[in-house]
Amino acid sequence: MNRLWTLFRSYPYISNVVGYTTLFASADLIQQSVLGDEQERSAQLSADTSEEHALSLTYKEEDATPGHSEKAHFKDSVSVKSIPNHSIDLAQTARVALVGFFFHSNFNYHWLRALERMFPGGGAKRISLKVLLDQLIAAPATISAFYIGLSTLEGKEDPFADWKNKFWASYKTGVVYWSTMQAVNFSLVPPVARTVFAGGIALGWTIFLCHFRQQKTESHTHT
Repeated sequence: MNRLWTLFRSYPYISNVVGYTTLFASADLIQQSVLGDEQERSAQLSADTSEEHALSLTYKEEDATPGHSEKAHFKDSVSVKSIPNHSIDLAQTARVALVGFFFHSNFNYHWLRALERMFPGGGAKRISLKVLLDQLIAAPATISAFYIGLSTLEGKEDPFADWKNKFWASYKTGVVYWSTMQAVNFSLVPPVARTVFAGGIALGWTIFLCHFRQQKTESHTHT
């Protein structure tokens, strides 16, 4: 722990930016590994159920025919399928890491330092002011960068589409979460380590954003 603390004090920029980016990219891996598997299983089970229902309607009036046993065997063989293992999309994780490194980690590093310079120290009033400014300025900027940045890297025709559809819902959800966590950050964490602590906060938040973005994208493609 002492060595880690010495590293932060000696190389604050590198330590904070690398730490934040690592946590940011890890969020996408977690989202893909855990939530992605659940989505794929749900989709596969839904497809199997629909196919089984269609087959049951097809053979409903043929139960008494001589060839029913062969047809029933075919129906069973079709309905019993193995659910494919969910593979990790490393290209997606790389895009998340790029957005995290080039914007989020650097922005948060300089933003948190600027807040501390403008309103140094603790106290309820100063901490509340920092949290308020963070939600009014930093939150919209980072959420926008996430959606627009990833859509741009994916080469979408309209890189603002996800942002238009999901920004407001994401912002409202994040206000409660980030206000609470940043209050802890400003009151308990030394300024030199606040960016990487924010990266730890962002781990859970980015899992939510990645999952929310994927869910909405899928729902739009089916409508």
